[in-house]
Amino acid sequence: SIYEMSGNECCLSTGEVIKVIGFKINKLIASICEDNEVSQFSAKVELPLNFPGLYKIVADTTPYVSIEEITRKVYIGPTRFGHPCFYSPEDIKLANFTVKPGEHITFNSVEEVSGTMAVNCVVVRNNQSHSFTLPLSQEGKFYECEDDQIYTLKEIAEWKIPKCRNRIVRLSNTLHMWDFSNPLPENFDGCLILMPVYEVQAVMKFRKDIVHILSDLDVEVKDITDCYDISSFLQPLSLEDVFERTSMEFPMVAEIIEGPSGSHKPYNVLSTGKEIVVHKKYQAVRILASEIRSDSPKRHFLIPMSYKGKFKRRPREFPTAYDLEIARSEKEQLHVVATKAFASPHKELFSVSVGDQFLVQQRQTSEILYEGRKKVVDVLACEQILSDTYKKVLLPMYMEGGFVEVIHDKKQYHLSEICKEFRLPFNVKVSVRDLSIEEDVLAAVPALQFEEEITDSYLLISSASSPVECWEIPVHRLNMLVHLLSKDVQRLVPPVTKTTVEEISKEQYYMVRRYENQTLHPPPRPPKKPT
Repeated sequence: SIYEMSGNECCLSTGEVIKVIGFKINKLIASICEDNEVSQFSAKVELPLNFPGLYKIVADTTPYVSIEEITRKVYIGPTRFGHPCFYSPEDIKLANFTVKPGEHITFNSVEEVSGTMAVNCVVVRNNQSHSFTLPLSQEGKFYECEDDQIYTLKEIAEWKIPKCRNRIVRLSNTLHMWDFSNPLPENFDGCLILMPVYEVQAVMKFRKDIVHILSDLDVEVKDITDCYDISSFLQPLSLEDVFERTSMEFPMVAEIIEGPSGSHKPYNVLSTGKEIVVHKKYQAVRILASEIRSDSPKRHFLIPMSYKGKFKRRPREFPTAYDLEIARSEKEQLHVVATKAFASPHKELFSVSVGDQFLVQQRQTSEILYEGRKKVVDVLACEQILSDTYKKVLLPMYMEGGFVEVIHDKKQYHLSEICKEFRLPFNVKVSVRDLSIEEDVLAAVPALQFEEEITDSYLLISSASSPVECWEIPVHRLNMLVHLLSKDVQRLVPPVTKTTVEEISKEQYYMVRRYENQTLHPPPRPPKKPT
């Protein structure tokens, strides 16, 4: 019979054998939540997984009754999404360690220990990590801890909805407008109960593609796993699955079953049906950079250290004197111009006018008179630049003003030089584009801020038919499926390795930075007034 549901067509004949390889959430049914229950006035709405916005997870108040139940229902794995946290309201006494009530237990992996399946766990106590294992047979009440990270709806669906449970989320930030009619109330900023609708992922004999069958399809099946040779089926693998293979298994030849979208290299060589050689896996450094512009949306990039273009410095902006202290370095003196006036309430400290220029010296303490008493406060020592001399002044560290950097350095820098000589964040523009790249997307950006150095997982691949050059492909941001072929492959890596500047979406940017809130928290600011 041929079944067609929501655009998914599949033909299942009586007696046909299929191998189920996984379950995947196809869409989410959302209801507005009040007091952890569905609002009586809320209609159910269907949300696609690419529905925009960033969401915080509300901790599930229903406990798990054993470690075994947690491993069955909650994703535990090697990625940053696969380390859930739980706590027990009672002591958990182990051979050499006791977990106290309420302590956060991070579940890192599941493995066999001395013939018994167990979970590798970590508890952080007094800034020290304590590692131990909990057997799957361990019983008790285990509650989900609060999660202060933010996620896209797709990430929640893939990693953060336990099997056989719903998930409550709170809208944290709307990233951009939805192109279609918004199913949620206007200006909605509350909580939603998400109910997943699954699809079954399966492979059929003599077919290389993956069949997606909606879970509410009305068809009867029989489990014949124990009496059938399943080796005749393909075993599709994601890039995460390939990355989890041991280093000794590389290089390997794979055929692409489902290729990623995108027309730029290397994505145009990763089309369905192509054979590739996966040479090795490794961690590689990238510089996370964002376009500097006052309006939104900004563009975001991951720049490899092998980028061959050159950069010139651009002025940085500093909202407070405290930011000047953070940015100063021993390599060169920081020269700034005030863009906002500040009247000091204390005669011992300097009042700033727009246009005043300063050379930033160092942080120190100073004694001031506050409400008739002497008080020691943190200040920033600077030299004010006058027409023919310099004047030593003290700026209060809590001063909220505005400063723009004056750049005297006209040198052109490679990326590696900037990372070695300066502290991030750092503002630049491309002065010489990378000629080894067919289209250098950074060259068209007026100004960039290098925000931080990150380390991510990559695979080194080449075409099996013409292995003249290699490409680095990101493991966690490229959706594709392959199956491994039993072919011999030379261990020689092609001499040319191509790396690309990767432009990432707003959602990917937030997750790369692992933001806890909508903005990155700076170090705590000193108080506005002495107390």
